[in-house]
Amino acid sequence: MTVYDVEIVHLLASPLHRYEGRPADGPLPAPAGVDESRESIEVRAGLGIVGDRFFGRSAAHRTAAVTVMAVESLEWVQQALGVASPFPLAAPRRNILLRGVDVDALRGQEFSLDSGEGEVLFQGHRPASPCGWMNVVLAEGAHKALRGRGGVRVEPLSSGTLRVGSAVLRSRASVARRPELVQPPLA
Repeated sequence: MTVYDVEIVHLLASPLHRYEGRPADGPLPAPAGVDESRESIEVRAGLGIVGDRFFGRSAAHRTAAVTVMAVESLEWVQQALGVASPFPLAAPRRNILLRGVDVDALRGQEFSLDSGEGEVLFQGHRPASPCGWMNVVLAEGAHKALRGRGGVRVEPLSSGTLRVGSAVLRSRASVARRPELVQPPLA
């Protein structure tokens, strides 16, 4: 088992799908009194994140109930597009943003995260492909720039709590750490 020291930079649990319809119309507002950005989330095996829009959905969604992304991917896109200010961490709508590991390499891999309250086991499945909304909520060109960098959709295999801050990622596969994200230039 390979062990990586990582940071959970951001956690998101949204009770509704805010990027609906045409991007030109803008996203739906967050529900009144609901802070989608969380200091901690409760993960339930086979169901997803308590309070999230994909929690307990049909079997088709259960293998993709949680999304994980490397914050380095957002930082790279920001630099590649020449955007001066950091992107809002909630904008890509990924549930878990990590620093320090190649998240996209976790596709097809079993891995766990432990932020101090015990391991939460996940199975990486398909890519979390970016949508056209990224051009509206991040910057023009972000949709294309995030292709291949959007993270991975995962299935929770065990239940537990994750918190923002230092964490440990364990994986049977060698997953290259990414103190700096090295990507090919935009085509």
